[in-house]
Amino acid sequence: MNQYLDKWVGRVLMKELREGVINAPQDLLGCHIFEEEGVQIFTAYRPCAESIVLLNGRGEELGQMEPMELEGLFGYVIEKKAKRIKKYKFRVKYGDNDVVDIDDPYAYPMAISDFDCYIFGEGRNYTIYEKLGAHPEKIKGVTGTRFAVWAPDARSVSVVGSFNMWDGRLHKMMLHGGSGIFELFVPGAWEGASYKYEIISRDGEKIYKTDPYGNFAERRPDNASRICSLEGYKWGDKAYMKKRRETSPEERDRSPMNIYEVHLASWKKRVEDDDNGNYSYRELAAMLGDYVVEMGYTHVELMGIAEYPFDGSWGYQVGCYYAPTSRYGEPKDFMYFVDELHQRGIQVILDWVPAHFPRDAHCLGRFDGQALYEHPDKRRGEHPDWGTYIFDYGRKEVSNFLIANALYWIETFHIDGLRVDAVASMLYLDYGKQDGQWLPNKDGGNEHYEAVEFIRHLNTIVAKEHADAYIIAEESTAWPGVTRPAKEGGLGFSYKWNMGWMNDFLEYMKLDPYFKQFHQDQLCFSIDYYLSEKYVLVLSHDEVVHGKCSLLNKMPGLEGDKYAALRAAYGFMYGHPGKKLLFMGQEFAQKREWAEYRSLDWWLMDQDPRHRQMQDYIKALNEIYKKYDALYYNDFDIMGFEWMDCWRPETSTVAFVRRGSTAEKQLMFILNFTPVAHEKYTVKVPCGGSFREILNSDEERFGGLGRINRAALKAREADRYNYKGQMEHIHEIELYLPPLSALVLEYDYK
Repeated sequence: MNQYLDKWVGRVLMKELREGVINAPQDLLGCHIFEEEGVQIFTAYRPCAESIVLLNGRGEELGQMEPMELEGLFGYVIEKKAKRIKKYKFRVKYGDNDVVDIDDPYAYPMAISDFDCYIFGEGRNYTIYEKLGAHPEKIKGVTGTRFAVWAPDARSVSVVGSFNMWDGRLHKMMLHGGSGIFELFVPGAWEGASYKYEIISRDGEKIYKTDPYGNFAERRPDNASRICSLEGYKWGDKAYMKKRRETSPEERDRSPMNIYEVHLASWKKRVEDDDNGNYSYRELAAMLGDYVVEMGYTHVELMGIAEYPFDGSWGYQVGCYYAPTSRYGEPKDFMYFVDELHQRGIQVILDWVPAHFPRDAHCLGRFDGQALYEHPDKRRGEHPDWGTYIFDYGRKEVSNFLIANALYWIETFHIDGLRVDAVASMLYLDYGKQDGQWLPNKDGGNEHYEAVEFIRHLNTIVAKEHADAYIIAEESTAWPGVTRPAKEGGLGFSYKWNMGWMNDFLEYMKLDPYFKQFHQDQLCFSIDYYLSEKYVLVLSHDEVVHGKCSLLNKMPGLEGDKYAALRAAYGFMYGHPGKKLLFMGQEFAQKREWAEYRSLDWWLMDQDPRHRQMQDYIKALNEIYKKYDALYYNDFDIMGFEWMDCWRPETSTVAFVRRGSTAEKQLMFILNFTPVAHEKYTVKVPCGGSFREILNSDEERFGGLGRINRAALKAREADRYNYKGQMEHIHEIELYLPPLSALVLEYDYK
């Protein structure tokens, strides 16, 4: 029989098998019909094995396989006239007490089609995550896992894990043509097993990588991927999802969006626990879900859920884009978390990071020995300040990886929206770089054409496939048309964080009251451009870290004035056009800066009643926000806002109205940003009739002194000069305006 085996083996790349760099192991291993001789040949490669016996499908021994020249390679020949064997196994003996029966991984053909590979190469395979990665399967009664990975510059790829003693010789993967995709079904690879890819680079370097498409990972500091099925979770949010699908983008724009930004690990921690104090997804689902409902928020935005190596990155240096972090549990636990929030009517937004990724050796960087996911030119492919890699957006398979990932979170985990981190760093080639550190575009400019095209492609596909989901840009520059549709030359985002408002407003609030009169433009300028994009007003985590102090401690003056000023600030934010976002802890006036390694200071509310009163104030603002559509219906319409007073900078007061869908239940906001009371504050109003105070930040229940306007305020007619020096006939009201306060008045337009 050796004559056939030698002849067969001599026709293939024995040298590559010996050196461990074979990329078509199926041509040598497994079962083959040797057409020239008309025989059936079986080959198996099991280094360290003493012997291998070939079994038929019923587990009966057919014969002892012959050892070949290469140690660990065994062969068996079925002669010409013998019956062909279709199902078989190998009985491998490593020692007297170490005998195992194994199914041959090379008995299973590749499952990924040529068409899948083609459209992946074109950047249009939006469900590629169903093919690449690790997927538990049962094939003809055999349970195992199908692995597939894209590594076009690799000489060979093996899947190694706890199911094969991390031996890269045992499961060499099969290269799918010229696609760069390697695939292998591994019988017996069980769910929960850890694994990595062992990659032999063109230079002969051996590299170990986690799975770019893996949907579960070991808990840090370990970093292997883990086999995990996402099938079988029974969702309870069907009614919620039906309503979501029936809501158009236009209806969404006219709906309340009041976001609570959360870092799960530090929202609340256990007092004592062996898991770094973290609660699980399932525990947080009830705790956070109930709290958000109680407080009156409509949305939760989660920082950093995709698996990441370093806690201090807050999840913004992602290692595994398709894996919910194992810090809080398994993928189905995260499904449960989203499901529970949905059943409470709360939408879930994920922070998503397609701008850059870390250099950690097990992650995406130089994945197959060459720059693959990152741009090969360091002037395009690296962030010098952040120490991270930049995606090569012009490479279609990389663009496909990211766009499919966005859809994956929406489709697999029912995520309502994605907030895209650091968009400015994607748009500008010179972002965070000095001269000589960046490469201009083909026209000599700093616009990153490939990133712009990627963003437009992303937003177009998400809008087409999931019009009920939305994508929010964290974009800090004046790039035009961020929320304009891509077909009209914009970037196509649903909403944009209003970073300009946040920076100007916080700088204004930090000023000594005396100097505020010289900076009225910082307070009012945002209204000049509020219709230029679909904005979300944010007071985010970035403003309460790295020495910036908490929002409470940004406020000037004595401690009592700080609380009053913060209440006034929140009042202005809720009245200003645009959707809302507030970072966790600020709703109860957290004193310390936020830190990812410790819990919020919930104990403050038992120590000082002013913190619980601030929480009650935010709850009241949330209640008004949802009750009165004047605060959201016309966020992106000129009808939604009108100044009544912003031309008396010496008083540091402003007044404006917000209009909703009807002439009834419109709202007027009056704000005083100095510690000086105005006992007879006279201000223009939009019409005659009565104005009723429905909220005053100086109410005793909010920690104020109770200086409120109890009686309805009757508008009177008057003639006076406006800020342009022109005489006008107006309606006005007179009221008591407490120091450092926000007043909300309800009226019907007549």
